[in-house]
Amino acid sequence: MQRIRLRYTKRGRLRFTSHRDFQRAFERALRRAEVPMAYSAGFTPHPKVSYANAAPTGTGSEAEYLEIALTAARDPEKLRMLLDESMPAGLDIVDAVEARTSGLADRLTASVWELRLDGVGVEEAETAVAAFNAADVVEVQRKTKNGIRTFDARSAVVQLDTHSPQADRPTDQACAILRLVVRHVTPAVRPDDVLSGLRAVADLAPPVPAAVTRLAQGLFDEETGTVTDPLAPDREAAEAPTAAAAAKAPA
Repeated sequence: MQRIRLRYTKRGRLRFTSHRDFQRAFERALRRAEVPMAYSAGFTPHPKVSYANAAPTGTGSEAEYLEIALTAARDPEKLRMLLDESMPAGLDIVDAVEARTSGLADRLTASVWELRLDGVGVEEAETAVAAFNAADVVEVQRKTKNGIRTFDARSAVVQLDTHSPQADRPTDQACAILRLVVRHVTPAVRPDDVLSGLRAVADLAPPVPAAVTRLAQGLFDEETGTVTDPLAPDREAAEAPTAAAAAKAPA
């Protein structure tokens, strides 16, 4: 049985698709592309697809991950192209590797988020971010199925800073861009929780909902302060036999 790991996106209006909507679209794409899927046992067999840490509905993402199990081997890149052609534009399959290591979900320990705050000036955002970063604890509340829950939104945040809009995305109104790196903890701290924290510490309240996009997720590197590519170990494992064979080849 071959396992393939895929990275996909949620762009544009497709950011409003739920995880269930994506599952349905992806399973249709598997059938259209005639992928030789492995199925579970039991009275209601379903394709073996493992999803990892999906982004909330309404947020865009450049870094969503899943794994599929096949009954026959396929070239990862050719499979990626077939699936991408069968998916709606915006739900794009952008990367594929053969799984050669274990624990993909265990490598998704942090995310990088971009929050676009239209109607908020950069200086106002910088003041709020400074207050948030200076706080030891920032308590926020979230409504859950079991009622209102209060938790600390500060401890999971390893980086939060402010940027001006990019030159290729001009705007005639105030706009600030926040870049957020947050660890995946329990309870999960989401971008909207950090926005609630900014409101709590500095009364920052954007006049329109923030446009939120996940830029990356993977292992957080303590030395560099970056979030690493979770598919890199599989690529390295695939390249190792080729490199070993080249080293043994006669000059």
